[in-house]
Amino acid sequence: MRIAILDDYQGVALSSADWASLGAEEVVPFHGHIPDTPDLVAELRPFDVVVAMRERTPFTAERLRLLPDLRLLVTTGMRNASIDVAAAAAAGVTVCGTGGSAAATPELTWALILSLVRHVPEEDRRMREGGWQRTIGFGLHGRTLGIIGLGNIGRRVAEIGRVFGMEVLAWSQNLPGTAADEAGAVAVSKDELFAESDVITVHYKLSDRSVGLVGARELGLMKPTAFLVNTSRGPIVDTDALLAALRSGAIAGAGLDVYDEEPLPGGHPLRSAPRTVLTPHLGYVTDDGYRKFYGDAVEDIAAFTAGRPVRVISPG
Repeated sequence: MRIAILDDYQGVALSSADWASLGAEEVVPFHGHIPDTPDLVAELRPFDVVVAMRERTPFTAERLRLLPDLRLLVTTGMRNASIDVAAAAAAGVTVCGTGGSAAATPELTWALILSLVRHVPEEDRRMREGGWQRTIGFGLHGRTLGIIGLGNIGRRVAEIGRVFGMEVLAWSQNLPGTAADEAGAVAVSKDELFAESDVITVHYKLSDRSVGLVGARELGLMKPTAFLVNTSRGPIVDTDALLAALRSGAIAGAGLDVYDEEPLPGGHPLRSAPRTVLTPHLGYVTDDGYRKFYGDAVEDIAAFTAGRPVRVISPG
């Protein structure tokens, strides 16, 4: 058995789990991202097991067809929109997932919110340059938090928002009123959420229906003093519309952890956009999360080799 571990950016995959227990012929971590199909296929062709980190590397029908020896594809997490699970099943490839850390993304969400409203990166930079206090913070107590999507992550973000003394509004396309009540939020229309919130944070599943969910119209409803945060998926927010809103001052700022293309190209205009705090998709990147991801990946591989696969992700 030969195992490839993809997109191990920090070089911690091997130390995060007991890979030796598998008795594999080879376990190879790849520390750099491999974006191009010919290069990826050339690297992965010798392997029968691949461990993919979240949605960093797509496995399309074409890529799967070019990897005839692949038998098991493990993704960290139990959902990965970048894997064509139906094509994998047709090719005889089993797809398995792992558990994760439910607290990691809400924590990063609040790191972005606080960095934005208290101008932390700007003031940190000024201090290192020898300067002193220049900005005025935007207090959260008594303000309104708008949450787009009230699943497990959204509910945790709402809980923390209430601790800060914020009123919490929530919207999704299918949000039962009872779900909002249970989260201590008020269910409102999409337009109301954008118009009334001081901080809007996106926690929505990426699908054909949610691409561009936050566009020029929605951004135009926001207060000029309001902030937008996205730790969900990049395409949910229209990047061109967001850039226009930031450059014109139509909104106060944006905190982004996710992008249409990842890694974000070096010359991308978001990198120089005003009033932004940017992180490189760190939402799920914690020590606890990685131990869970890779520990479960080892369990998945052991179960598969024993003929009893676990955490199998089926088509549909």
